[in-house]
Amino acid sequence: MLVHIASLNVTFYYLIPDIYRNSAQAVAFYNLAWFAITHTLEFYAKTKRERLTLRSHNYARLIVLYGLAFFASFVFLGSEVYAPLYLSGVYGILCLQLVVFRIVFYWGSKTYRSQQFKNKKVVVVGWDKNLQKIRSIFDRPQHHYHYVGFFDNKTSKSPTYLGPIKNCYTYIFENDINDVFLIASRLSKDEIKMLMDIADRSFKRVRIIPDNKELYSNAMSIELYGNVPVINLRASPLELEYANLVKRGFDVVFSSMVMLLVLSWVTPLVWILMKFDSKGPLFFKQSRDGVNKTPFKCYKFRSMAKNGDADTTMATKQDVRITRLGRILRRTSIDELPQFYNVLIGDMSVVGPRPHMQLHTQQYEASVEKYLVRHFFKPGITGLAQIKGYRGEIVKKVDIVNRVKYDIFYIKKWSLRLDIAIIYYTIVKAIRGEEKAY
Repeated sequence: MLVHIASLNVTFYYLIPDIYRNSAQAVAFYNLAWFAITHTLEFYAKTKRERLTLRSHNYARLIVLYGLAFFASFVFLGSEVYAPLYLSGVYGILCLQLVVFRIVFYWGSKTYRSQQFKNKKVVVVGWDKNLQKIRSIFDRPQHHYHYVGFFDNKTSKSPTYLGPIKNCYTYIFENDINDVFLIASRLSKDEIKMLMDIADRSFKRVRIIPDNKELYSNAMSIELYGNVPVINLRASPLELEYANLVKRGFDVVFSSMVMLLVLSWVTPLVWILMKFDSKGPLFFKQSRDGVNKTPFKCYKFRSMAKNGDADTTMATKQDVRITRLGRILRRTSIDELPQFYNVLIGDMSVVGPRPHMQLHTQQYEASVEKYLVRHFFKPGITGLAQIKGYRGEIVKKVDIVNRVKYDIFYIKKWSLRLDIAIIYYTIVKAIRGEEKAY
């Protein structure tokens, strides 16, 4: 990051001097914009030894977003100083620098690793299913590992089987092994301690693969509580305090704008039309399960005639309970607008897993795998599952299964950018109309 920021400042210092040298606001804007955009995109990878083309999509996003910030800045900093064509050339130079830095950095790191870690011999002590997973890492040439084989007390016909664990101590010395991977599930505490002592005395690196009981997933993270590593099997960005503050702040601002600019006039209009259409209250309130399965009252514009099945049976196609006005409200999703009040008071979020009727929650938690995971976080007015076509009536089991999968994916991959994208596609689908909006 520091190299990129330094290059950015040098480029602007010499190519747009009239603005850059005489405006502290310009310097602050360009640097803060770079920091904010790269942080949002997670541009600077934390993973080691990645391929040259692995994050090319992030480079494209950075070029577009920072380009928008760069050209927008001249509205405030004085666009008349430089011609648009000249500024485009300046930005083109900056983009070229990004590509060159990427190539040079990749080439330099690859060269360094090839010199430092060339043909680094690796053995694994112990065998379980994790060995099959990490073998793919050993086999990648950019990692510069030379996998020799494994030791285990259970005899194997594999060509890489080197013998029982007791033989590994002398083998490590006699064959100039560099790295030793220990499968914790196959070793006792004393065996691990002995291997660590031997490695420390003989300048070998030891890496331990924890006993995971086959529970690892791509949502897992390892957290340190003091010196104790703890595996979090359901890690989510929303568990971070700042992420919750960002999401809550966005919810409050967005819901306030909707209530002020839309609900302020839609509500009396719906009330007047409803008086001519059917008898009953303006709002429909229903108990639904929220975060941590805490019940809350979910608000909607009433779209059905009063009936005794509202809390047990979801709407179906050609449902006779739906009023004439209700069909319009449901088809355009206007009936959901009062839920922005739920967002404002903190029961819901603008984007999140859709809350279900309590009766359905009881049914699905017993029949749908991982269903309750979606209750770790606040429910939403719209969600990833809804824009992917899994909204409304659940006709087949695959409907609820895929809805849960998308909800869990959203929880694992949350970002403010994802929320904004989901809101955008929700609006587009509401305008175009949807087959399951009934």
